[in-house]
Amino acid sequence: MCFYAMVHYKLHYACVACRVSFKRFPLDGGDPPCPNCGRALVCAGHDFAPPPRRDTDAWSAVGAVLGAGLRYEGLEPCGCGKRPRFRPRTGAEVRARLAVAARTGVPVAEALARRDPAVPEEDD
Repeated sequence: MCFYAMVHYKLHYACVACRVSFKRFPLDGGDPPCPNCGRALVCAGHDFAPPPRRDTDAWSAVGAVLGAGLRYEGLEPCGCGKRPRFRPRTGAEVRARLAVAARTGVPVAEALARRDPAVPEEDD
């Protein structure tokens, strides 16, 4: 049975500039605005756990992940498989994956999604 198909759950939206996160229902007309700065919030997915506001290094990693077009979701976007995919949590992890992407020519989004930056992951 599909976990997210039975009930409409709110998605996590984040404003990296303000370092805040909100849970909102998805809008048909685009992403909702940030109540602090007015910029459009970025959809972070169902399984996003925001870092503390004072942790600027972790928020820069969140900005890199969301900027690459990745979201914080489980194995299945519908929620059937609840094993979360890897996302970097620190600036050092982001820099290591960006270096591998530049050196090998791997797309940035794929490099950021790897648990080990040098080893491609196999789909289960």
